[in-house]
Amino acid sequence: MGTWDIGPFDNDTAADFSYTVDEAPEDQRAGVLLTAFHEVTGVGDEYLDADQAVEAIAAAALVAAQCPGGDPVTSSYGPKQPIPPLPDALRPAAVEALDRVLTEPSELLELWEESDGEEWKAGVLRLRAVLAGGAAQEQAGEQA
Repeated sequence: MGTWDIGPFDNDTAADFSYTVDEAPEDQRAGVLLTAFHEVTGVGDEYLDADQAVEAIAAAALVAAQCPGGDPVTSSYGPKQPIPPLPDALRPAAVEALDRVLTEPSELLELWEESDGEEWKAGVLRLRAVLAGGAAQEQAGEQA
């Protein structure tokens, strides 16, 4: 995997994932993101492959970009096509996937820990916080 920085789209696998998102019909892009989350959470306690983790992080960044406090995806390696408004229901799935990426056994976590990846981990945790904030707001709205 070619990695050049710590951002969600700063590696070859995420750039390829962006192409997959772009190639999906607009009404199916949310499903592409949800599939990326389910592929990560579906491994359960088994070893999580780095490529699956990278795709889930990229997908989470796209969801977080539409959340209050989320940063827009401005990387030239991100999707070129506009992302339609995404359902709020993707947020909890994204949080669950990010939690799994940061839980051993996770190849991506191991790779970053071998190279002093605290800044990378902090970035993933920031994404998670934005997504969890949106999920918490959604739940509060349902309870009201």
